[in-house]
Amino acid sequence: FARTRETFGKKLIEHDIIREKIANMARQIEAAWAMGEHLAYQMDSGAGDAIGGPMALFKVMAAKCFEFAAREASQIIGGSSYTREGKGQRVVSGLAAAAGI
Repeated sequence: FARTRETFGKKLIEHDIIREKIANMARQIEAAWAMGEHLAYQMDSGAGDAIGGPMALFKVMAAKCFEFAAREASQIIGGSSYTREGKGQRVVSGLAAAAGI
């Protein structure tokens, strides 16, 4: 979407703030993914009950990461994220479902 939509005479992805938003989303998603992979490895290695605390922290981290990425994506997409036909409608409805709204 950011590669095709144009604002102020240039593609959306060419705006510094949009690239920064995408980079921040990618950074948080990669960190959450790495933590999940690490916890999965620990479980496979027989960590047992010792993994309960880190798993709870991972759940919170992943939920916050999802919420952040969904909100940022919704801002990048704009108003079409709130319409049924819009590209971001699934993002907003997923966020609402995850948040229990």
